[in-house]
Amino acid sequence: MKTIRIGTRGSQLALWQANWVKSELENRYPGIEVTLTKIKTTGDKILDVPLAKVGGKGLFVKEIEEALLKDEVDIAVHSMKDVPTELPDVLHLSVITEREDPRDALLSKGVLFKDLPRRANVGTSSLRRQCQLFSLRPDLTIHQLRGNLDSRVNKLVEGQFDAIILAAAGLRRLGWASHISEYLAPEVSLPAIGQGALGIECRKDRAEVNEAIAFLGHPVTRFCVDAERALLKRLEGGCQVPIAAYGTIEGSGKKQILTLRGLVGSVSGDRIIKQEIKGTPAEAEKLGVTLAENLLAEGADRILEEVYGKKLS
Repeated sequence: MKTIRIGTRGSQLALWQANWVKSELENRYPGIEVTLTKIKTTGDKILDVPLAKVGGKGLFVKEIEEALLKDEVDIAVHSMKDVPTELPDVLHLSVITEREDPRDALLSKGVLFKDLPRRANVGTSSLRRQCQLFSLRPDLTIHQLRGNLDSRVNKLVEGQFDAIILAAAGLRRLGWASHISEYLAPEVSLPAIGQGALGIECRKDRAEVNEAIAFLGHPVTRFCVDAERALLKRLEGGCQVPIAAYGTIEGSGKKQILTLRGLVGSVSGDRIIKQEIKGTPAEAEKLGVTLAENLLAEGADRILEEVYGKKLS
């Protein structure tokens, strides 16, 4: 191939991610031309409304997928936590890259989560985070926080919040890890599905493109994220529903064990259902569906029906 066109959002973090893929491709294939096409998505345009109120699913990928379908770009680079579980028939996630730190991070004026004052003002864009924080600290005052990473951090610096919660991966990629006051353990805040991993989406029928980007794939991350996304799909969830899942793989060779932890919670945090399941990496998607069924059987169905306003199928 002589040229690869990358479609990406225009945020600072999205451009870092796309440029990282660009650099990896250029290093792998000397002489190739790799270009970036910035695409403004619906999610980038709607900054004053919680994503959960405007659909939540695919708001950061829809327009980029349209560019793929129109052959305006060859590949799209996404944060995996933004990618819906249903993709257009002719597209697929060809590659999932090695995961960055998947945890949520607390940014404050040096204060740990447990030491935040009563009724502290905490900013987050995620119902998943909100429900878990409320379950541990119902005294907190949680506010909607949207916008690019730099604007969110600036709101903390300006004193609009006592603390904000962001994905550690984005902060680390942009070199802002020094802003992090505390990494929240999964036991405190179970990560979003796919958090920390990048997905590269392209057309299934572009064999040459698929072959060219295959080296960027990371099998361990793929198994974990596939399990997480299978759980999310069974629960009919989008990225803004109070659902969390986190897969890890331990061991080597035939002794590898995939552990998947899942959570469904009410927005208020007064009800949280957690479970985990173990199996082999080859069973990743089956484990995700089984864990989802177990959560539903424990009462997650009632919680989600309240969130969706309809019965689950």
